[in-house]
Amino acid sequence: MTINCKGQLIDLSKPKVMGILNLTPNSFFDGGKYKNETEIIAQVQKMLSEGATFIDIGAYSSKPNAEFVSVEEEMARIVPIVDLLAQQFPGILISIDTFRSQVAEACIQKGAALINDISAGKLDDAMLGVVAKYNVPYIMMHMRGTPQTMSTLTQYEDVVKEVLLYFSERIAVARSLGINDLIVDPGFGFAKTIEQNYELLQKMELFQQLKLPVLVGISRKSMIYKKLNNNASESLNGTTTLNTISLLKGAKILRVHDVKEAVECVTLFNAMNQ
Repeated sequence: MTINCKGQLIDLSKPKVMGILNLTPNSFFDGGKYKNETEIIAQVQKMLSEGATFIDIGAYSSKPNAEFVSVEEEMARIVPIVDLLAQQFPGILISIDTFRSQVAEACIQKGAALINDISAGKLDDAMLGVVAKYNVPYIMMHMRGTPQTMSTLTQYEDVVKEVLLYFSERIAVARSLGINDLIVDPGFGFAKTIEQNYELLQKMELFQQLKLPVLVGISRKSMIYKKLNNNASESLNGTTTLNTISLLKGAKILRVHDVKEAVECVTLFNAMNQ
């Protein structure tokens, strides 16, 4: 199970870690933390040295009820940083967390290697065409509505079945355009209640029937800290627990704020499976 990132084959038979770099002032955990190029470079260096294979950069907070950000503002936040990091860290594998085709294309032209789309192409009809044009790996996530409306769209008869059907349809569309390297993300916290999130996690091995790598982005989310009666800053231990469960259920990429701890999860998981 491999994906082609800028001519480099990444083997996902052993799970990998994706470190999160938020360029937004309002993200739920680390919004506004990295305010200048020096801080950004230092954080990326830290994540890479701790073992991150990918760095996922986002400039539009997708937390529930997030403020709308214009295309122009998103571009202004993210494109110069992609350019900076591509020059600072030759060979870096940058993933772009965006649902906008214009942002995706501009970042690919500056050196990004993957696109991570919370909407699987449903919020921008041109997105899949851009991914196909540049032949980059594409992470498609399940959600309903937009970040502003998704918390009202949590009615499912069978959440696992409906998420799988959603992916079947989106995968077919992507394949019809010639997109080769696809990764699916169940979308924990996106248009799902806490109970539905845990049902998805409990049955996550069913996603193996899609025959694609599964990415899990569960880091410090409310499904953890609301169960533990704490907050995002106190939920690292809970994150590590659920990351471990995700690996046992077939996750191939862990998208995290805390790279060192996630890499330790992967190391011990691999030791068990040797």
